[in-house]
Amino acid sequence: MILPSASPLGWLLALAAAVIYVVSAIAGSRFSSSQARIALTLAWVLHGASVAWGLLGQAPHFGFAPALSMTAWLVLIAYLVERQFFPQMRALWVLTLLGAAAVLLGVIFPGKPLHALSSPWLPLHLTLGIASYGLFAAAVVHAWLMTRAEKHIRLAADSPSGMPLLTLERLTFRFVTAGFVVLTATLIAGWLFGEVIYGRAWIWDHKSVFSVLSWITFAVLLIGRSRFGWRGRHAVNVLYAGAVLLLLAYVGSRFVLEVLLAKAGT
Repeated sequence: MILPSASPLGWLLALAAAVIYVVSAIAGSRFSSSQARIALTLAWVLHGASVAWGLLGQAPHFGFAPALSMTAWLVLIAYLVERQFFPQMRALWVLTLLGAAAVLLGVIFPGKPLHALSSPWLPLHLTLGIASYGLFAAAVVHAWLMTRAEKHIRLAADSPSGMPLLTLERLTFRFVTAGFVVLTATLIAGWLFGEVIYGRAWIWDHKSVFSVLSWITFAVLLIGRSRFGWRGRHAVNVLYAGAVLLLLAYVGSRFVLEVLLAKAGT
């Protein structure tokens, strides 16, 4: 059967965050810049509180949906920071709707109890893994904005993101580079401390295979850009492929275990 949902407080925080996210998406064009920033910041704080309650509350849980929720939350951090440097950036409606969906998914499927927190290395491993998810998710969002901007330029129209194409490309690969560094640290930590964290040494299960495949894909992307000047659609497609592999590594495997196999066992 499906895992039990989150606590009433977790639901309350998530619903409040989702409502403000949706209001921001629907009425974003009617808000002033300061009003939009306040609304998004409030939703982000409530979203973070919902995630923190799931991880640090009376019965800590974690799984595929909280991982996605935390990823969306980290992407919104990147957006809030970028807006300080690039106030013309326009991606609010996409990110707010993604945030609303992610925070609700996190309380519908809170994951499994974190009994393994007796290991001091597990929080570090989870933090590195989620950080890499957030950085690559931010890269994917920027790549999507870059693709849209390129299409509008070909039609002699203004960029819908409000950002120059070259700036979007530069930001995309900064996030890819940072994500690659953090993903590398995640894999090294899993390889060195796997027995301490999970009670077993490194094994080639689905999570390990997809993680390594994603690492190889991102490495090829960075080498291709540095040595061969990969740009545009080709580079974006390689980025998407690596992101899908990384998504399958933890989120995909946990989704199968927590939802599909749980349903099959009922």
